[in-house]
Amino acid sequence: MNVLFVTLDQFRGDCLGAAGHDLVLTPHLDRIAREGVRLSKHYSQAAPCSPGRAALYTGMYQMNNRVVANGTPHDARFDNVAWVARRAGYDPTLFGYTDQGLDPRNATGAKDPRLDNYDGILPGFSVGLYLPEDQAPYIYWLRERGFDVPMGWYAVLATEPERPAEVSLSAFLTDRFLEWLPTQESGWFAHLSYLRPHSPYAAAGRFSKLYDPADVEMPISAVDQEFRHPLHEISLQVEASAAPTDPDRLREMRAQYYGMISEVDSQLGRVFAGIEERNEWNETLIVITSDHGEQLGDHGLMEKLAYFPQSYHIVGLWRDPRSPHAGTVIDKFTENVDILPSLCEALGQVIPRQVDGRPLGALIRGEATEWRSAAHYEWDWRYFFLRQQREAWPLDRTLSRQNLAVSVGADISYVQFGDGSWKAFDLAADPTWRTEVTDPSRTLAAAQELLVWRQEHLGRATTDMLLSPDRRGFWP
Repeated sequence: MNVLFVTLDQFRGDCLGAAGHDLVLTPHLDRIAREGVRLSKHYSQAAPCSPGRAALYTGMYQMNNRVVANGTPHDARFDNVAWVARRAGYDPTLFGYTDQGLDPRNATGAKDPRLDNYDGILPGFSVGLYLPEDQAPYIYWLRERGFDVPMGWYAVLATEPERPAEVSLSAFLTDRFLEWLPTQESGWFAHLSYLRPHSPYAAAGRFSKLYDPADVEMPISAVDQEFRHPLHEISLQVEASAAPTDPDRLREMRAQYYGMISEVDSQLGRVFAGIEERNEWNETLIVITSDHGEQLGDHGLMEKLAYFPQSYHIVGLWRDPRSPHAGTVIDKFTENVDILPSLCEALGQVIPRQVDGRPLGALIRGEATEWRSAAHYEWDWRYFFLRQQREAWPLDRTLSRQNLAVSVGADISYVQFGDGSWKAFDLAADPTWRTEVTDPSRTLAAAQELLVWRQEHLGRATTDMLLSPDRRGFWP
């Protein structure tokens, strides 16, 4: 069995033809939904990239893995998807990036250059193509082909509409995978980590003209100022997170985002064709998800931040050719922390004790099983204050209050902030998160659910073993 593990960076869960989007075209992703399983209520556990990926790769919530920012080191003690693959007999090979910073305890010294950035490679992966944050390998490749492009990842991606789609960043990654694939015997494991549809909002070549902004729907507007949490209000004042207020600019931003989605979908079509040419389509497990979502103007915001679901509700597709459940849509709440235990189950590996998620097999098979009644995610923004506050610890706990945790249920969502404030939204009355709950009994029940979730998922690496002369009945 081959494994194709794909991440599409910043991919919203509703921007998929199979999910009912009436404009964006995703024929190749839709194919995986038809032939496999679509997770309709699938959520990332954190944002931005490093925290979201840490949860995905380790199967652990942020409150346990403690990767809270782009730059927080990845604790080398934790098991991860690459090590699981190796134990299953694979040589897991990366194409793209994992954004997992080096554990300083594993550095060669204080001057180890890997301590200068967060975009390190998750331990356990071999490298087919490494694309660091600056995208230098791609930029040099373009220059060798006569393209006059600037240095810097944002600048080179912002000019993608000026170049043919055939030389896009996504095409560059796909080309490297398709060069590697013929060198492999059956039984390979590849992690394709695409940056798109991550900002800047500029689709490659012809895909930048694929959607007419006039056809694009307007986003959910922000509630009036008097009803905003201070975090929401501050985010609307920050240039990096405040969406354009001009309707034409908003529509153009959304049209470009849809173009990026269709372009990366087309690249997946090339990947799928390459696998089929090797007659391995029915021997390849395909998993597709994202590290987090994108606000795309909803609630007046762009990028990924704060507590609204657009930043966390993401694409989730699972196609196992051995499963007879093609076309299944799972409407229960699933999370990215479920991916690692599900891969363990599919590959016949023991699920690590650290894992907070649950294997999806029983849901996919339609078996009656106990399951979560809500999805959960977290956001930590201490990095805005880190340099000013970290020396004040332990007396000053300001940093430890710069966070939030969210529970999203069927009819209510609850947001608990680290400073003690909270918000609860009535999803039954208004699924746009603009109507707050007024019944205190509903709010209390939602707050209790979040508290129970935290208590249930305290770290368990050693809690379920006892040092005893008689170890029968105890783990391990």
